[in-house]
Amino acid sequence: MMETVLITGAGRGIGLELTRIFLRKGRRVLATYRGLAVPDPLDELERGANGALRTLRLEITDGASIAVLREELSGDVVDVLINNAGTSGGDHQSLDDMDYDAWLGAFEVNTLAPFRLAAALRTNLKRSDRPRIVTLSSQMGSLHRKSTGSHAYRSSKAAVNKVMQVLAVELASDGIIVCPVHPGWVRTDMGGPMGEISVNESAAGLVALIESLTPERSGRFWTWEGIEHPW
Repeated sequence: MMETVLITGAGRGIGLELTRIFLRKGRRVLATYRGLAVPDPLDELERGANGALRTLRLEITDGASIAVLREELSGDVVDVLINNAGTSGGDHQSLDDMDYDAWLGAFEVNTLAPFRLAAALRTNLKRSDRPRIVTLSSQMGSLHRKSTGSHAYRSSKAAVNKVMQVLAVELASDGIIVCPVHPGWVRTDMGGPMGEISVNESAAGLVALIESLTPERSGRFWTWEGIEHPW
């Protein structure tokens, strides 16, 4: 049976490239986007996908929007949930210049939203023979690494790492594999032009990792290269 992959933030960057790769591999993709209109690249993909791609409007910080998504997918199987949508937390994240509202916003997008979606789609995932939840985190959230700045981004990613670790234990009885993943420093709007790898390199590595996940690998922090990362 064709697997179904749900990808948040699929209108650009890594999410869009993940959509392309999964479609090429013969998967059915549910691609979510923000705003009133389907982003042009996603719309173009949908028109050429022969029904394998379905676009869905979603505001991941809005409980009502997530409830609508849950209703739209009632009865569907979701084999893989990829929490790709994220935010950098804004330009003011230093000790002397902190945007506290943006910091709270980073937690809403990067930490709370992946939990909300996991809870909302738990029933859909349980219908799968090999359900997986993969959340794009960052090595910047690793407590093992010492660095400075980006307090909002780092703390929201450290927090979602712990959330996913806990969910891996709680959802093990449902057979759901749960992992946070570092996608690499990618040349995207968020990663900037100095990123170490391309969007295609990151997405291709992530797809390979997702397809390799087993229950034994659940609850562990991985990189896009399939290497386990220290918490």
